[in-house]
Amino acid sequence: MKEAKKDVKIAFRKPAYPVTPELMGYLEQYNRTTRSPLLYDDLLRFSGSISVFDKQGTDTLWLRVFYSEWEQTEIEASLCKIYTLLHSDGDEATLLYLAVDSIEFCTFGNSRPFRIRVRNILNDNYTNFYIKTADASRIYGLEMEDLLSPNRVNYLVYKDTLIEEHILGIPGDVFIKQHLDTCSEPEKAQIAKEFVKFNERCLVGLLGDMRSYNYVVIPVHDYDQVVYRIRAIDFDQQCYEGNIKIYLPQYFKENYRMVQLVIDKLQISSVEQYRKEVRSVMVKRVLNSHERYLDLVTILKSDKIAPKSHVESLRTALQKLTYNSRFRYCETMGEIVEEGVNFVVKNYRRPV
Repeated sequence: MKEAKKDVKIAFRKPAYPVTPELMGYLEQYNRTTRSPLLYDDLLRFSGSISVFDKQGTDTLWLRVFYSEWEQTEIEASLCKIYTLLHSDGDEATLLYLAVDSIEFCTFGNSRPFRIRVRNILNDNYTNFYIKTADASRIYGLEMEDLLSPNRVNYLVYKDTLIEEHILGIPGDVFIKQHLDTCSEPEKAQIAKEFVKFNERCLVGLLGDMRSYNYVVIPVHDYDQVVYRIRAIDFDQQCYEGNIKIYLPQYFKENYRMVQLVIDKLQISSVEQYRKEVRSVMVKRVLNSHERYLDLVTILKSDKIAPKSHVESLRTALQKLTYNSRFRYCETMGEIVEEGVNFVVKNYRRPV
């Protein structure tokens, strides 16, 4: 794994791409749609806000928003109903015990999400979820994550509104700053292994912009050790950028400490072993959900979610990386994804 000598930067904010009728049909077929009492645009009508600070007093770039008195009650009731749609198939029996603790808005990033915290008043347990604009790129990213990675993703779409479950974990930037130095040497080696696998999944699935604050680190206690997992939480840059380095987390300066762990803790042969392991898992995921994968990639191939210049530069870079001449014939990002997955399946599928 190479250390980034120059930071990779994303020059422009990615535009939001509409959800096509074909993609909406796919979402309906696989139970990803719902009927929501509230749309994303309804939440934009807030009348006031205050900045949200973390425990150290640092501005989080989130705003806690408020609505006029006559709207606040209605909006909170609708948000509780959305919570039941996401977590209990719309069962309204629990509505009496739910309350909205906060509604927060983030102007940083492409999706400009609202973060909703719902609390159970009987035991004070709370859960977060997000409401965003239904960007086709992000939906493809969520589906690719659900299909290709070991992680499951829970989300719903209604018209132009996307409802996403909160992904638990320690934000990567927080983990690197506050927790990494306290890890034991075996734990650091295990984190290095997971970063190699995460790096490989991002490239094959064409998930870009995995800077440290766009993924989480999840500690799992297993007998006498702590095992760490890394998973993405932001899917805005799915299949969009033309620079291949955008799809490799190792090239972002925010991940320098993680890359250094790989260099210090793993031999080249081990890095290659872990890359093969993650490809093997991805192949099994594709073959076990082959019909759904084909349905998704067929729609993705016909959808325009990136400029033609990005497609051309990325296919050239992938051809040079893999020595696979078939990339040169790809005309859309969907075709590049399909060819990349086919390349992995062809080279790692178990012989019959």
